[in-house]
Amino acid sequence: MISQRQLFLKHVGQTSKEPMSLEIEKAEGIYLFDVNGKKYYDMVSGVSVSNIGHRNPEVIKAIKDQLDKYMHLMVYGEYIQSPQVKLAKLLSDNLPKSLDTVFFVNSGSEAVEGALKLAKRYTNRAEIISFKKGYHGSTQGALSVLGSETLKNSYRPLLPDIKLLEYNNIENLKEITERTACVITETIQSEAGIILPENDFLKKLRERCHETGTLLIFDEVQMGFGRTGKLFSFENFDVIPDIFTIAKAMGGGMPIGAFVSSNEIMSTLTFKPALGHITTFGGHPVCCAAALANLNFILKNNIIDDVNDKGKLFVKLLSNHPKVKGIRRKGLMLAIKLENHYLLEKYINISLDNGLIHDMFLFNDDSFRIAPPLTITFDEIKEVSKIIISCLDKI
Repeated sequence: MISQRQLFLKHVGQTSKEPMSLEIEKAEGIYLFDVNGKKYYDMVSGVSVSNIGHRNPEVIKAIKDQLDKYMHLMVYGEYIQSPQVKLAKLLSDNLPKSLDTVFFVNSGSEAVEGALKLAKRYTNRAEIISFKKGYHGSTQGALSVLGSETLKNSYRPLLPDIKLLEYNNIENLKEITERTACVITETIQSEAGIILPENDFLKKLRERCHETGTLLIFDEVQMGFGRTGKLFSFENFDVIPDIFTIAKAMGGGMPIGAFVSSNEIMSTLTFKPALGHITTFGGHPVCCAAALANLNFILKNNIIDDVNDKGKLFVKLLSNHPKVKGIRRKGLMLAIKLENHYLLEKYINISLDNGLIHDMFLFNDDSFRIAPPLTITFDEIKEVSKIIISCLDKI
């Protein structure tokens, strides 16, 4: 009889020649369980998606309640749908006043696409600036501003008039001019291996954008919803963008994204032409209900309060191991640096055998990621750290 694994490899589009191929039967909290009952500690959170844990009961209840009312009704933006309205209001209530209008989409890449279009429409300019080793998604527009030639060369030609600068290079900011529609950047470069801004880089970027009339877009897709110890990562740096993008952890496990801006900027999508940006399933009521429950859970349970202390505990327990050459961290997103890529690959394989799910960074070849659900307990961090240390001992 043909196995699920064989069917997976034969009929499901693949992203690599050697997928992990874990066959998961159940997920709960920080744990995944395969078809044989083996338990895994999820140290990736589905790549920063399950910030409040897998199958959060409040999210599940919200989904079931919404299913009893309605699912898809009409293309986005035509009907007044309660889950959308409530979610947009709650987001706006927890953001600076200049970020008061939300456009719902289905994913992070779509949010980036919408943000780039919005910036070009509002400024009537063409040039877009991004940064080397920045990650923004894999659709054509998002790929155009992605900071890796390796990932994009096979798909050229992409969007024209794109310029890539060095992150944290203040001198490079002179490249932003009155021709520039927008600058898009992560506040913390995630796939570069948790690279934080230095020397007030983001503040100086903000100032340069003001000087040139350029819109500043922050990509919060991976770092949003408490991951960095703040609801949104730009709050750590006292800099407010003109537009920002969210997704991943937004839906508590359900697919949803958004780009957020001021009403003044966002309104330019409504004329010359009307329907300046459209989506059929963006803001799906079930996904919005899940996202509303997710955000309410984060806010009401104060889970962000412990995020930094939990990250510090990982650092304390792991930093003295001789195989660990450095740790970069913000909140509960850590990059554990090993000596080289060879040791990193060995560690990833050994840790998986020992029930730990890690992954590598796209643009960093010597570090592995620790980004568990924010609901992980201090005792669970101690358990996980013991396993990490035993795996490091084996490489």
